[in-house]
Amino acid sequence: MKIPCLLLRFPRCYFSRRTYFANFHFTSRADFLRVESLTPVHHYRTEWRCSSNICLGRKLCQQVAPDQQIEGLSDREQRLVDRLYNGLIQGHRACLAEAITLVESTQSRKKKIAQVVLQKVLSYHREQEKLNQGKPLAFRVGLSGPPGAGKSTFIECFGKMLTERKYKVSVLAVDPSSSTSGGSLLGDKTRMTELSRDMNAYIRPSPTRGTLGGVTRTTNEAILLCEGGGYDLVLVETVGVGQSEFAVADMVDMFILLLPPAGGDELQGIKRGIIEMADLVAINKADGDLIVPARRIQAEYVSALKLLRKRSKVWRPKVMRISAKTGEGISDMWDKMTEFRDLMLASGELIAKRRKQQKVWMWNLIQENMLEHFRSHLAVKDKIPLLEEKVLSGVLSPGLAADLLLKAFKDGL
Repeated sequence: MKIPCLLLRFPRCYFSRRTYFANFHFTSRADFLRVESLTPVHHYRTEWRCSSNICLGRKLCQQVAPDQQIEGLSDREQRLVDRLYNGLIQGHRACLAEAITLVESTQSRKKKIAQVVLQKVLSYHREQEKLNQGKPLAFRVGLSGPPGAGKSTFIECFGKMLTERKYKVSVLAVDPSSSTSGGSLLGDKTRMTELSRDMNAYIRPSPTRGTLGGVTRTTNEAILLCEGGGYDLVLVETVGVGQSEFAVADMVDMFILLLPPAGGDELQGIKRGIIEMADLVAINKADGDLIVPARRIQAEYVSALKLLRKRSKVWRPKVMRISAKTGEGISDMWDKMTEFRDLMLASGELIAKRRKQQKVWMWNLIQENMLEHFRSHLAVKDKIPLLEEKVLSGVLSPGLAADLLLKAFKDGL
């Protein structure tokens, strides 16, 4: 039997364990680095271990086409992947909704299917961006503000204006979950009645499930699915204002802070961190008797933003007055947003920002998965309740309890 071309490409690498061909396998005594099971294009299955200095794991991964991931799925699961992928890139909202539900699932099998769908969408998305001269296909916008700022009213007014201009708009509205029941009202969709009926708009309310900052770990993946579905604007609405809202700023191109005109001492009420992340501050409800307070708040924020360190070489944050009720200032706000996008694209800052965000979210997901792995590890799982009880009773300090758990985890590896 001929040696596969994959092995010929790495002649200085020694392979251990078993390489399953018809009646053929390799063995070695050396203690080698394991690269996980891989199913190449050929009809064999290999568990690789390599002692070479060549970064074989990375090169092998580069040899694998995205379609090969489907080989681990059943026929029914492959049909599901194909149906969701084809429906999503054709712009079917039902397929997009089902794909996001799959991504949000905590079941291991569904998570695997979701990752296969995501990889196919990413490959399609890359091809479309190449046809678009490397420019992003969608504009990602984060929206935050205190309760009562009129975020839902603004989104409906803003979204309807864009759909009338033939844009496709998707809204990922994140609602806070109850810490006692775990439930969430998910009321944003009910407040956006006109926009939710628009065929060029898609609204997806999602519970936070206790996630800090109100941004779920799957929000970033939902953004990618919306972009694959052909939406021109992806708007992520978050829970509130505070330091934890840095999470949404790490997944969008532009971050907007929406404020009410009469809420007391605004500059004290809003955390400095969230103001520093804002690319645009919009004072909503600037109509009727609230016009005068809106002008005063606008002047305060213009003065405050001048004191902050400049984050971009080409853009300085703007402060605007709008009224989602009357529609005044909404069109001007979109003009400012497109100006921001064009300037950031021309300077190359937008592409660099997106690349940095991908790295940030990779490590965020690693941290979450490592914590989950830590909690479920056999060496730690039984000790956690005992040490928690000692911390509660004051016998152990939290720092010492953490050190003991980490030592048990390390010894158990």
